[in-house]
Amino acid sequence: MIKLNLKNKSYLLSITFLLFSGCGGGSSSLNGDNNTVSLNHSESNFKELSAEEQETLTLLSTNQQALLDAINMERSQTRTCGNKGTFGPVHALTWNPSLYASALEHATDLAISDTFSHDGSGTESDITGDGRTSKFYERIVANGYSNYYSIGENIAGGQRSLTQVMHDWMASPGHCVNIMKSTYTEVGIAIVINQSSTYQIYWTQNFGSKQG
Repeated sequence: MIKLNLKNKSYLLSITFLLFSGCGGGSSSLNGDNNTVSLNHSESNFKELSAEEQETLTLLSTNQQALLDAINMERSQTRTCGNKGTFGPVHALTWNPSLYASALEHATDLAISDTFSHDGSGTESDITGDGRTSKFYERIVANGYSNYYSIGENIAGGQRSLTQVMHDWMASPGHCVNIMKSTYTEVGIAIVINQSSTYQIYWTQNFGSKQG
């Protein structure tokens, strides 16, 4: 196991993307709202995950209901997303296996390649990229979520609990907007651990809704 002489940091990134069908013509146009932020969460000394933390996170990674509940609890209340404005309560999201698959692909790529971006690493672990750098919307489509109306992605690195990562996402305007966005109806969330990487824990949320 590689031990790193650095401070334990947590980072966040978010991005959103919308596809709109043209009225009556069958054409479509692409509009993007790219909210990309990077936040240093913790200045505590770097330390390896304990066995208890590993077990808790591993169990959480397969607990769809707990992950959904955390997001839907936020969406059930009025939230202010910093300078992005205030958002009223919105409908609950449901779990989508294709969004989960794309989230898992990217979280795994980040953990293995020790990178941190919405773009894939372009290495072997960037499956959708297949030798090049993948984009988040390409990974979502490649994992079966096609004919979408709206899609988005939040990622985070270093947070050691669901409570912490949700707090960090909701405290960041761009991430908060993604979580509160009314156009989304579905979500998939993945957690991947690699203790030899910089942040050790990688979180990815992929949001979406279908046309029609």
